[in-house]
Amino acid sequence: ANNKKKDIMDEEEGDEDVEAAEQDGGGESGVSETEQREGKGGAGSKKAGSMQVPTTFNEMFLFNGAVMGFGGSLWMQEVLGSFDAMVTNVANSYRLQEECDTLSLNIAKYSGAINLSEFKAVMLASLRSLVPTDWNSAHEVAWTWLWDNIARMLKSLIGKPAVQEKALGRFLMSLNEDSQNYLRREFFKGFFALAPAGQDYFKQSTTRLYFIADKVVEMTLEMYRDPKKVVEDISALGLRHVGYGVPTEFFAPFVSGAVELIRTMTTDPNAEDGFRWSLSLVSRILVRTINEGSTIVMKAINTNNARQLEKAVACAPRGKRSMWLLDITVGTQSISPLYWSIESGSLESAKAMIRDLLIIRADRDNYYYGADDLFTRHPDVIERLCADAQALLPGLLDGLIWRSRLTQDGQRRVNYYIKHLVQDADGNFNKCLDWLVEAGDPKIMCHQVVELFSDLVWGGIANRFFMFGKCWFLFTLGLFIISQSVLQHFPESQGIRTSTMVIRCFIYVASLGRLFHAQLSEAIGDCRARRFIRLSGGIRVPAYLGMMKNAISFALMLCLMLMLAEEPIIWCVVVNHNANLFTQYCRDGDVNLQVYEPVSMVAMLLYWTLVLDLSVVSTRISAFVLVCGRTVSELGLTLLAMAYLIVAFASAISSLNHNSEAFKGIPNAMLTLTEMSLSMYSTDNSEALLETPIVLFVVACFLILGSIFLLNLLVAQLNAAYAAVYADMVGYARLDRGKIINETVAGVSNKRWSRWLASLRFDERLEYNEGDVGVAGGLQLLEPANANPTNVDMILRFGGSTSPAMQWPEPDEEDNESDKFETWLQLVLFC
Repeated sequence: ANNKKKDIMDEEEGDEDVEAAEQDGGGESGVSETEQREGKGGAGSKKAGSMQVPTTFNEMFLFNGAVMGFGGSLWMQEVLGSFDAMVTNVANSYRLQEECDTLSLNIAKYSGAINLSEFKAVMLASLRSLVPTDWNSAHEVAWTWLWDNIARMLKSLIGKPAVQEKALGRFLMSLNEDSQNYLRREFFKGFFALAPAGQDYFKQSTTRLYFIADKVVEMTLEMYRDPKKVVEDISALGLRHVGYGVPTEFFAPFVSGAVELIRTMTTDPNAEDGFRWSLSLVSRILVRTINEGSTIVMKAINTNNARQLEKAVACAPRGKRSMWLLDITVGTQSISPLYWSIESGSLESAKAMIRDLLIIRADRDNYYYGADDLFTRHPDVIERLCADAQALLPGLLDGLIWRSRLTQDGQRRVNYYIKHLVQDADGNFNKCLDWLVEAGDPKIMCHQVVELFSDLVWGGIANRFFMFGKCWFLFTLGLFIISQSVLQHFPESQGIRTSTMVIRCFIYVASLGRLFHAQLSEAIGDCRARRFIRLSGGIRVPAYLGMMKNAISFALMLCLMLMLAEEPIIWCVVVNHNANLFTQYCRDGDVNLQVYEPVSMVAMLLYWTLVLDLSVVSTRISAFVLVCGRTVSELGLTLLAMAYLIVAFASAISSLNHNSEAFKGIPNAMLTLTEMSLSMYSTDNSEALLETPIVLFVVACFLILGSIFLLNLLVAQLNAAYAAVYADMVGYARLDRGKIINETVAGVSNKRWSRWLASLRFDERLEYNEGDVGVAGGLQLLEPANANPTNVDMILRFGGSTSPAMQWPEPDEEDNESDKFETWLQLVLFC
């Protein structure tokens, strides 16, 4: 074949080869002459020595192209970008034609003459330069034959895309509303007539089919306008069709039906040819992508059967088993079988894939564990599972634990592979904890793995920074208590007045200023991002106020601002009453104290409420606080019911004609009933009730309903509410701690974080049993032997060959018999 091709080439294009060789030689000689001219005096030698020599084909091609005077031929870079795919698929004529069709669209975007022989000359010169010792006439003939075939395909297409694009664009723009509706209606009718079985794969509504038809027609025109983007989109679409399980046999009748429809709607042959050629190219790319991406794993996913998936992945080499489950690449596009199974709802397959990835397998030479591959390919796998498949999270977290079946001195070795939960690929704090907190599942937060890595971050670095941050708040609270609740009870003197003034000035400047800055920053951030929440009255407020802590801080800021406005010391300084400097007792100050003191009391309570943030230091205390918070609503309902009874019975008693002073008028009656409810009513006044039996009867009814019925009902409600949240109260406490950890670690310096991360030594391989060194990426702890007893080795060990290219041996027959028995038992129970 080479000799025959050589004879043909000698006759047809022998002159071009000679000219190209002369250009190549002339270029080389030109370079050498330049180097000789610049090399005089040794300066040229230094410059040539510092020049970077091209080592790859692309680099050598660009270098030779510039030397040979083709640097301005930008279309060559498009050919160079597709050249690798064309060379790789030279034995596949269909794929080669597809690459040439796509390349012709890209070349059509360049103006000017396109001389394909120029690329041939640069290509051969580059190849000769890269392999000068191995290059011979056989290589020359083979590469010349390859390019001649490519050039022949390209020459048949050059000039056509521009004409077809204009014609197709004019046709689509000329369609009115009725023509477009006709196109949508008839688009799938022709396809269903040619392939009736295709109706089983297009079960969507008519409006959805209309949408697909519009997209297909639009894609045919966009293929001419932006071929690179459309090819990428089509490849991604093809990979999604792999998951849909669409047979490729339907693409040919689909194209034929669409072309026949367009033929009936236009008389322009260029428009018809443009539509047919473009849609055919789209179809070929889709078919190729589906064929290359239709692995046995993807086919097993469509069945949503764990056993079928296990059989499919059993064919994988042990060194590539993980990537079979995590990545399918076609061209520049890739799809994850794991993510596709989650997206398509095949959760049984997804569960089996996660289980297979996180099983530790071993031969004599290597351990194989897919955790690193899983988190490297999908660093956001925790986020994805939290959003779409929370039921799979426990299985993933369980797979990060290895327990020894052997015990020693009443303890068992346990390896927790938490490296990828603590740090990301760049060594920064991972967002896994943030994603788990946003999910809000208290049971997941109580999982051993989550407990370990969150407590590790909390105790190692977050705890100290959190307490350091709260020291300022505690210091401010102490000063506020001294100024408001302590100093005012000392005998008034100039020293006490001055101390009070200094401390209050510090509170207004430091505490109020810091609160104002924090609240303003949060409000501006939410307003810019348009994050708002609606209150019950329909009022929109910034979203940060939806958190109880932020709302209390905002209320505290308002109280401090009101205290500053009503500060009696400031008002008395203006009046300078009796020349007592910094006194708060003067005529104007006494008026302001009526507002200042109640607001000060509210601010004091708000300060102490914020102290509850320190409860995250202990999960038990935090859980107790959360239980109190979740049951306080029941208390509120009881108080509301009690207020209702007080108002109702006070109104009823006031309507009676009696002489009891305690129940004269609704306000007095309400006060008396409230005192009775709180057991504050004096027994000395009970004799007055005996004088009016009807009042005594009504009061007795009130006490039965309020003090007996409502109080016992409150106890029952509190018991039910406590029982409902008791099982998850530790999980909710850990959710609150997780929020604090995320906020605290965000403020830790990179240097301190890196130093702490290095102390964990995640890169060191962990020991399984004594002398058995396994994989790295975790921490080893000891737990009591009776905590999680097991007699099963969690590592699957195999003998035989240790080559990574070999498959893992088939599971034992005992496991297969067990699976058969379980299947039979399910059939008996559910049929």
